[in-house]
Amino acid sequence: MKRFIKYTALTVSVLLLTACAQFKTLEVKKVDDLPTTFNNASNNATEEFIPITLNTYFNDPQLLQLFDRVMKSNPDYQIFQQRILIANSHLKRAKLALIPSLDLSINASGTKYGDHTMEGVGNFDTNLSSNIQEDQKIKRDVTPNYWLGFQTSWEIDVWGRLRHKKRAAQQRFLASQQGINLLKNQLFTDVADLYYQLIALDKKVKIYEANYGVQLKAFELVESQRAAGKATELAVQQFGAQSKNMQAEMEQLKIEINSTEKALLSLLGEYSGDLTRGTTFLSNHLALLSQKIHVDSIIHKRPDVAESYFELVASNADAKSARAAFFPKIQFGGNVALHSFSMPTFFNVGSIAWQLLGGLVQPIFNQGQLKQEFYIANRNQEIAFFSYQKNVINAFNELSSLLSQVAMNQTVLNIKDDEVAFLDRAVDVSNDLYLTGYANYWEIINAQKAKIQAELDYVDFQHRNAKALVQLYKALGGEIK
Repeated sequence: MKRFIKYTALTVSVLLLTACAQFKTLEVKKVDDLPTTFNNASNNATEEFIPITLNTYFNDPQLLQLFDRVMKSNPDYQIFQQRILIANSHLKRAKLALIPSLDLSINASGTKYGDHTMEGVGNFDTNLSSNIQEDQKIKRDVTPNYWLGFQTSWEIDVWGRLRHKKRAAQQRFLASQQGINLLKNQLFTDVADLYYQLIALDKKVKIYEANYGVQLKAFELVESQRAAGKATELAVQQFGAQSKNMQAEMEQLKIEINSTEKALLSLLGEYSGDLTRGTTFLSNHLALLSQKIHVDSIIHKRPDVAESYFELVASNADAKSARAAFFPKIQFGGNVALHSFSMPTFFNVGSIAWQLLGGLVQPIFNQGQLKQEFYIANRNQEIAFFSYQKNVINAFNELSSLLSQVAMNQTVLNIKDDEVAFLDRAVDVSNDLYLTGYANYWEIINAQKAKIQAELDYVDFQHRNAKALVQLYKALGGEIK
């Protein structure tokens, strides 16, 4: 017996050393160092960055109401909330795996043993023994068996297999929380984009309506001049065509408004509803450009980056758990119960039975399967790292680009504002010149076309700037509550 124990211990030791030597877990890699500044004007800023929040960044009350609505009924958000609950359940299950199990077991059976079986002969011989009492005799026609008691088992987590599974579940739960923050950011971004798109379409409709009124007056003027012989029929037809073109453009814009409203309602998870909106774009966050943004802090606090980091740590824990599976499992167990083959004696003190168990299980023939599981876990860790690195790089470049874009957009908006003012004055001048005979109707039409296009372009630039500011909120990892 001593020799057996000695050889068993030696074998286990060799297997442990082999596992330690052959299977090494990859450590959590670190991403490349981030630049200390962005390539924009904020590099020389002296003011400290003030963390942004949803209610302070978006100051349009009607837009904020839409944000509240999307949180209540958006299907994607509801789905992700269920995933949070699932991740929490995985974590609880991993924690419970570390403590002993305890089961209540109730069993009852009846067995008819054959006369030529070991049990049948044994029961017959037992009943003839003088060493047993009358209540200890066994029924031979149908032998009953009753069990009522508790069973327990416990794996001693010496190598950390279960602890690493628990850590993986913890990290994935944290990743799921970041994931729902990321989804909130995306939903707010999508809602804001559609909201400002509707404002842009509303503004374009008003531009056409205002210019359509001017165009009608010009059309009436040309008709009166044709009657007086001062204008040709061609001029009348040209002004008439220009008016119809404006009408067609307004109808097209109404179609786009309806389509955009339906898209926004789908995002809100509603069939219909009030989509009241304001008249101004988001454009009051230029102060961000004068604040000193700490690159590393901002980037790693973003939900998408934080989510991928937690997934990386979880995959590392998976690999460590897979490595621990090569080592022997140390398990303890036992039971205590009332156990009897006679119901009248079932609740007697003499029916109390108990058992203690202890064992060590070392995988041998399934080493190939464990090797592949370990290999897969390490490859998943590599994939998680590359995803993390990718998200960090994308986050930096996105934020750097948006900061530069917001700064340049303001310059373009100022230029476009001046352009609209010049063309507005040009329309007045062309009308005056036409009345005095110093300009023809083509010059009036071209001046009006140029003015309308400039006004539409100005709205497009305002909308583009608003979209950039919305994306900037997301890129800065805006606080979600």
